[in-house]
Amino acid sequence: MGESVESLARQEGWHAEDEAARVHYQGGTDRYSIEYYEPSDCVVYWKVSPDGDVAVPVGRDTVPDPLRERIRQDLAEADVDPTVESRTL
Repeated sequence: MGESVESLARQEGWHAEDEAARVHYQGGTDRYSIEYYEPSDCVVYWKVSPDGDVAVPVGRDTVPDPLRERIRQDLAEADVDPTVESRTL
């Protein structure tokens, strides 16, 4: 586990798993899992089904702006460059 993942894991709601950090958000009927991958220095958004059984990766343009801003804030507070949130995979 690298420094960036460890630092994110100290943020509220984030959890570390090997080389990745993950956080879950729910707003209204939408549920998301957001992952930061340290080896590739990128963020991936997953939309989670209402029952939680299926998650599919989604494009950033489908993710609500307030959630994206929250992720950028969390990255910045963990000393991770917040611009990685907008990197195209």
